Amino acid sequence: MKISHIKASLFLLTFPLLILIWNGCSCDTTGPQTNFPIEVGQRPESITKGWGGLYYVTVMNGSEKGDGVVKVIQGDTVSVFATGLNEPKGIAFVTDHLVVSDINRVMKIDSGGNISVLAGPDAFQHTPSYLNDIAADADGDGIYVTDMGANSKMRGPDGLWPLDSPEAAAMPVIGRVYHLRMDGTVSLTIDSNPLMTNPNGVGVGNDGQLLVGAFFKGNFLIHKDGKLSVLVAEQLRGADAVEQDSHGNYYASSWSQAKVWKISEDGSSVHTLKDGFQSAADFYLDEPNNRLLLPDMLAGKVFEITLGN
Repeated sequence: MKISHIKASLFLLTFPLLILIWNGCSCDTTGPQTNFPIEVGQRPESITKGWGGLYYVTVMNGSEKGDGVVKVIQGDTVSVFATGLNEPKGIAFVTDHLVVSDINRVMKIDSGGNISVLAGPDAFQHTPSYLNDIAADADGDGIYVTDMGANSKMRGPDGLWPLDSPEAAAMPVIGRVYHLRMDGTVSLTIDSNPLMTNPNGVGVGNDGQLLVGAFFKGNFLIHKDGKLSVLVAEQLRGADAVEQDSHGNYYASSWSQAKVWKISEDGSSVHTLKDGFQSAADFYLDEPNNRLLLPDMLAGKVFEITLGN
């Protein structure tokens, strides 16, 4: 082929792309740069990446019914995207929707900020006590959500009851993990288990295994092939978010200990990645940018934590 023909072919291949760029196509999904930490409001809990590479945060605000919101971060600007939630906790982006847990129901939100019920209390096999974290499933067409169970019985005047206390022994074991399809169908994935007292964080590992952080017990759990096993035992009390990166490392945050850990693939090494927060809620693993984005609920801010090597 002549050089002139090659140049012409390359031009024809690149010309549509040039047109898209010229017309302002938002092909870059990284979103505008944000200077972290950034204030997002009263009691932020969870964060995910959504449309256009922007970040969306659940903000519980006060205790009034309907005052919970989802906010969007655009550069250094934070604005309300969706309103009318009661106490929004977990959030994930699935099938062009945000999916949010809201006490005893799961909501979905479209690109216009319109909210509808994906699954109400009656859709669950057991009436939910307190739905919390959400993670997109491995197929990207559904979500997992934790029901913490008896979350109101976890604490005494000095924080979480000691594990060897009578109160801990009497803790109702009713926490569960559910799977929801985007048509609203709910199925029970992990039934109540003493290892999983008050499950909070949920994530999906590299091999499709389910990761669970047991808030009260402090266990980091792996659920695979129908079996629940302990990766880290009783070190992570207050466990909130749990995720795994592409290298096999795990990450976990603790709301009550106000820190984030990096954990080796076999669970033998538990290293404090960052501490000194007021609380450490449900982070977003942003591996392409080598960071976690962490809402600090009590501080009202989202922080950036570098993953390191």
